Amino acid sequence: MSSNGGKLETRTFLDEIRSMEKGWLFDLGHPLLNRIAESFVKAAGIGAIQAISREAYFTAVEGVVADSDGVPDIATASSKRNKFPDVRGENGKKSLEVVVKNTSKESLQWGMAAGVYSGLTYGLREVRGTHDWKNSAVAGAITGAAVALTSDNASHEQIVQCAITGAALSTAANLLSGIF
Repeated sequence: MSSNGGKLETRTFLDEIRSMEKGWLFDLGHPLLNRIAESFVKAAGIGAIQAISREAYFTAVEGVVADSDGVPDIATASSKRNKFPDVRGENGKKSLEVVVKNTSKESLQWGMAAGVYSGLTYGLREVRGTHDWKNSAVAGAITGAAVALTSDNASHEQIVQCAITGAALSTAANLLSGIF
């Protein structure tokens, strides 16, 4: 809050959110580092939310028993429900520890992908002096390959496929951003 002519300035939560769009979350001393860190944090949060919502969905689906017609039978499901035995790790498949580990891994993957892509697009724009589809294609390809390398069973084919997909998506997004 600042004093302006005897009046105190108050900022709402919405004002704080709007100000974040203009400035950096971090000040690491260089715009490249600031951009990478901000992209990493934002995407990591999105990755964590996505992983948790997926786990919640699968937990909910496993808790509902369907009859022969495929319609959920709520009465049967509620009588067979056993207050989340998997969370305690009784079968080791869906323990809370495994959920946290998977959420952390996916959050790290999303953050790494966003940080690499953001850093590459910024660096290529600085080096080449322009931001065009070529920068997007290179940044998308390298990011796609990096994401493939962090997957569980990374093969040569999967790395090449992810690099091509990343380049195509990034290039399409760049080209379409000028249209819409």
